[in-house]
Amino acid sequence: MIRFPLFLTLMAQPVIADDFNVFLEDNGGARLEIATLSVNSDHTYQVELSGAQFTDHFLSMRPFQCLEGAAKHWCHVPYPYEIKRDISEDLIDLEYDFLFLWKGATDYGIDTWNGVYYRIEPEGDGWAGQMYEVNLGDLGIPPEAGNLRPIRDRDLHESEPDSHWLPRLVIEPVF
Repeated sequence: MIRFPLFLTLMAQPVIADDFNVFLEDNGGARLEIATLSVNSDHTYQVELSGAQFTDHFLSMRPFQCLEGAAKHWCHVPYPYEIKRDISEDLIDLEYDFLFLWKGATDYGIDTWNGVYYRIEPEGDGWAGQMYEVNLGDLGIPPEAGNLRPIRDRDLHESEPDSHWLPRLVIEPVF
C-alpha cells in the first residue's frame, strides 16, 4: 500500500474543520463515537476519548478503558512512549493514538497478540482507518532512542473484517 505524505494529501483534500468526531464502525455500519480530535493550525492535534462510551476494566494487572460488545470488548491501549501528535507529514502518530486490544466478552485477561491497528487514509473531508491485526507485546520494550514508531508495516496483518466487531475507524469533521 502506498502511503502519501499528508502535505500532499492536504493539497488535494484540505482540512476544512479544526474539530473532528472519531467513530468505530461495525460491519453493518453502526457507529460508536469514541473521541474528539482537535487539529491545530500547525497540524499538531489533541485527542479526547469520549468517556461515556468506555467502561473501566482491570485486566492483566493494568487498567483499561473498554468498549463492551456482546461477544468482544475493544480495549484502548494508550501508546506508552512519546509521540509528536503531528499530522503534517503522515498519519502514523494518529494511528498510534487509536491502538486497541480485543478480548472475548467473557475472557478474564487480555492477550497482546490480539492487537488492533487502524491504518488511516484520507476519506471525504476526514479520514478512515481499516483494521489490521498486530502483536502489541513488543510495546512492553521501550523503542530505541530516536525510533518513536516501532510498529512496522511487516508487523501489521490484514484482518478479516467479518470476524471482528469494529473493523473500521472513521474521523469526520464537525461543522
